[in-house]
Amino acid sequence: MKSILTTVLFLLLVLSPGCVNNDTDNTGDDKMDWWRNARFGMFIHWGLYAVPAGEWEGTTNHAEWIRTTAQIPLETYNGFVDKFNPVQFDANEWVKMAKDAGMKYIVITSKHHDGFCLFDSEHTDFDIMSTPFKRDILKELSDACAEQDIKMCWYHSIMDWHHPDYLPRRKWETERSDEGADLDRYVEYMKKQLAELTGKYGKIGVLWFDGEWEGTWTHDRGVDLYNYVQGLQEDIIINNRVDKGRRGMEGLTKEGEYMGDFGTPEQEIPATGLPGVDWETCMTMNNHWGYNKYDDNWKSEKDLIRKLVDIASKGGNFLLNVGPKADGTFPQESIDRLAAIGEWMDIYGESIYGTSASPYSDLEWGRCTLKQQGKNTRLYLHVFDWPGDNRLIVPGFENKIKGAYLMDGMAKLETDHTGDNVIIDLPGSAPDEYCTVVILDVKGEV
Repeated sequence: MKSILTTVLFLLLVLSPGCVNNDTDNTGDDKMDWWRNARFGMFIHWGLYAVPAGEWEGTTNHAEWIRTTAQIPLETYNGFVDKFNPVQFDANEWVKMAKDAGMKYIVITSKHHDGFCLFDSEHTDFDIMSTPFKRDILKELSDACAEQDIKMCWYHSIMDWHHPDYLPRRKWETERSDEGADLDRYVEYMKKQLAELTGKYGKIGVLWFDGEWEGTWTHDRGVDLYNYVQGLQEDIIINNRVDKGRRGMEGLTKEGEYMGDFGTPEQEIPATGLPGVDWETCMTMNNHWGYNKYDDNWKSEKDLIRKLVDIASKGGNFLLNVGPKADGTFPQESIDRLAAIGEWMDIYGESIYGTSASPYSDLEWGRCTLKQQGKNTRLYLHVFDWPGDNRLIVPGFENKIKGAYLMDGMAKLETDHTGDNVIIDLPGSAPDEYCTVVILDVKGEV
């Protein structure tokens, strides 16, 4: 049933002109080229919600949504401004950790749903300059990204629980009247802040919108906002959450004329590849986006590396989240996982960056990515399950073999073309415990 739904979804996507850029060739002069080549980025959810660290009045299941999930009155929540003082924040260290992990871009919450801004805004006092810290987080990060050749990108919430003109109010905010509120006036405020975010910090790679699902946000407003942002920086990439067409957490856009340059699956990976469709899976390392000191349900290093491979094999990007602490440091568990992914990417990054989706819908031993090399093709065979007889079967193969190699050290491997299968003789054990990559060079296009 799931595969049928995925196929239907794919047909709707490729026949729909508005959702995503359908040119996924990794060549040419297209604003999406760098993003498609990057394949791997860091998401950062950080703000006032790091102060309570997931806990409120005896409950411990909160994070960036804490103002709503714990139903905290606005005046009480505003008190976190005086407690947010991340004295251990080091922009260069954050960016270096992302770069060392093999990530090519960073998307950070310039403003989440709570309305608090991590940058120095002329249009509100509910920002970083009102905290004891009084330093523009985004300026320091954008400077560090420029120095370390990482693309700087912003997440910006359409929804705003703090601004007096944003509608609707939370249903539980019975003491906070919406009399006199004007959503058009709020949108003008949001646009002014977007002009700041695209005008003060250099060239921005992506504007990653969120919070578009409430009834007050409309398709017409989405079209207007997309065009407005394009006018601020013409090469900026904008996700599909600027508009109303997203299909829930699966993140891809339903049939119709909807704005957005890529789809945004959340906490899930499409079951099969989606040829011609740009998409990016965003995912947490544990159960929460923002910092929750009680959340110990961390994904393993092996799981995260294999998720990165799985996503790349289906032609997507992986945006992996970190929720920093209120003091400005990453949780040690996040640091450890980033380091492990980085060690793997140091050896096998070539099999991820700039690759195209697998020609196979299913491989019993792992995944595949590929690159065109002139008239020929290089296949990257990601082996999750090392065959017991040390013979790797690549099925349904007609191309002439040029050579096979272990990517770790490029040791040459013997191959045998039997019928429609290529059989590669492997060493007695896997060089990498998480995912070993075998290169198979062939003549022509696969």
